[in-house]
Amino acid sequence: MADPVKKKMLKEEIITYAYLILYIALSSGQIFFNKWVLSSKEINFPYPLGLTLLHMVFSSVLCFLLTKVFKILKVEEGMTLEIYTTSVIPIGAMFAMTLWLGNTAYLYISVAFAQMLKAISNWIGVVYQMGGVVGESLRLIFMEILVKRKGLKLNPISIMYYVSPCSALCLFIPWIFLEKPKMDAHGMWNLHPVVLTLNSICTFALNLSVFLVISHTSALTIRVAGVVKDWVVVLVSALLFADTKLTVINLFGYGIAIAGVAAYNNHKLKREAIRNISDDSQAALTIPMATSSNLNR
Repeated sequence: MADPVKKKMLKEEIITYAYLILYIALSSGQIFFNKWVLSSKEINFPYPLGLTLLHMVFSSVLCFLLTKVFKILKVEEGMTLEIYTTSVIPIGAMFAMTLWLGNTAYLYISVAFAQMLKAISNWIGVVYQMGGVVGESLRLIFMEILVKRKGLKLNPISIMYYVSPCSALCLFIPWIFLEKPKMDAHGMWNLHPVVLTLNSICTFALNLSVFLVISHTSALTIRVAGVVKDWVVVLVSALLFADTKLTVINLFGYGIAIAGVAAYNNHKLKREAIRNISDDSQAALTIPMATSSNLNR
């Protein structure tokens, strides 16, 4: 009995780490991509609300095409008004808040500083970044509740199908008042369609990877994986950008963080293995008892 359990655990472990690596890679790359798009020195599109709104509209349209027009994928049934109002709407609102504030922070602070927040050199950027962190944490909690809700099985595309339009609506209202007048005044409707389309595709892939990780682990695990992602972003920033300086204290702190991630994952995997072995043993004991009961009859 132990060998099948070990093989199953190994398979689940490989799949989980593959999803985590995919999330870390996509998240790290998307951070630099968004910074590049928003930077006035590059694409010159300093409108984080508009960029985030574009991401959600793109996601909504793509999910609709995949599920309703081409019918390549299926939207899982079971969604009710109560579930939508208590889970989907909060996720959509927190999603909008996270993306908006997180992207806005890159207009004021560097990529590395956004990950570390070790020095309060720009209060506006820090406030935006911290607001994005709070929104992300709440979004992941609500998302885990939705994904693992009893009686409701949603695949990542189904979740995006329900969440994206809600997020787009939450972003559209402030965009009309905060950024649309600026875009009209500066004539910023001459966009870069190829770059923005690629950016939206990357964001869509990142969001799917988040749902995959949560469906296989938990909101806490993906926050722990975010520590590794932050370390990757800071390290890459130090290698690519001259304004990013790493000190011994920075390296020591991230070393402690990585050790904590490894210890947490090791503890969780051991706990899962013990629980699976226990369940398997109980199942093995139940079969002989049922057989002897039938013989007595």
